[in-house]
Amino acid sequence: MSVQAIGSTLSTANSATPSSASISEQNFIQLFVSELQFQDPMEPLDNSQFLTQLSQFVGIEQQSEEVTGINNLLTLGASEQPLDLLSHTVEIANADGSTTTGTVTGVQYSTNGAQLTVTASGNNVLTNVNLSQIQVVSP
Repeated sequence: MSVQAIGSTLSTANSATPSSASISEQNFIQLFVSELQFQDPMEPLDNSQFLTQLSQFVGIEQQSEEVTGINNLLTLGASEQPLDLLSHTVEIANADGSTTTGTVTGVQYSTNGAQLTVTASGNNVLTNVNLSQIQVVSP
């Protein structure tokens, strides 16, 4: 039995389906307006069909807003995670394979993500420590 590694993704996309198969919100509105413009005046769109399409559009809009909200919450949660490490003792993996133990004394946010400042023994200060370098966290 194979187990997927943490962070890996499973490909569920059908390769036969073109990437342009999805319809955007703007395309849906244009299609909806075109349908109203070119309908047969002698047999206009049934009210129930019109309301069904309109409710589908509202549902799509609400789902889009929910996804945006969830993404914002995930971003906030990820930005708080390094703050929880302040004043904790951590063990850091160095580039040469050795480890350094120290206390997290600062967190700096940049375009590269959160960078920690760690004070090791002898007041040796390590800056720009990535979260991926941390191996052990102690209270």
